[in-house]
Amino acid sequence: MANFFKEFGTGLSAYGKAVEIIFSKGLWWFFLFPVLLNVLLFFGGFAAVDYLTELAKNWVFGLINNENATYVGAAYVQGVLSGFIWVVLKILFFFIFAYIGGFIVIVLMSPVFSILSEKTEAILTGNSYPFDADQLMRDIARGVLIATRNLFIELGYIVGVFVLSFIPIIGQLGAIFLFFVSAYFYGFSFMDYTIERQKYSVSQSVQFIRQHKGIAIANGVLFSLFMLIPFCGVTLAGFVSIISVVAATISTQKVLLEK
Repeated sequence: MANFFKEFGTGLSAYGKAVEIIFSKGLWWFFLFPVLLNVLLFFGGFAAVDYLTELAKNWVFGLINNENATYVGAAYVQGVLSGFIWVVLKILFFFIFAYIGGFIVIVLMSPVFSILSEKTEAILTGNSYPFDADQLMRDIARGVLIATRNLFIELGYIVGVFVLSFIPIIGQLGAIFLFFVSAYFYGFSFMDYTIERQKYSVSQSVQFIRQHKGIAIANGVLFSLFMLIPFCGVTLAGFVSIISVVAATISTQKVLLEK
């Protein structure tokens, strides 16, 4: 347990150095990618909702045969139904993002994280990695695989906590537990870019991070906190993720050098 808290402190302290490196070593321009991501999610999200609204509206109108209705007030009924369906889908879209938005950010930003982690390691150690398109694609595929794996495991925990939430006291502690579970898996994804360059397999990476879960949780805790902010959590978390990846590279390199 003492080692856990020591590594938790190591993970948190890496954030200060991460901010320093980002602005002193010219990595600030990576913050432009979350801007592009937010534009994509904003317009893509609205387009998706509009498309799904149209599909749902046609399906509902087909069931009640309201598209060809000629009774008085048919247009009003159609308008109310269309608005209701749009609102329901918007709410559903919000809740989906509240639960899995962090992993969507990690998956879509995976190419950026891979390059950012490489550049951070080069600053820290002098190790340089010549650009290799095939390796970059493998890194991206692995990042997506890790994020997807972690998402499904976390969903399993969410279901388990939901079942236990009906038990007094345990239910109240469930939300706190899930917060740290999310932090662990977010930190896992951020750390794996550094671990992968050590030629660790996914299973070896899982074992490594289990042994250093204090660092993983500390690294993901800031990202998790921002994800809790209503409405704009995903938007802000994209910017935080840039700092988190640099911090993960710093703390993971520290552990690797101590081995």
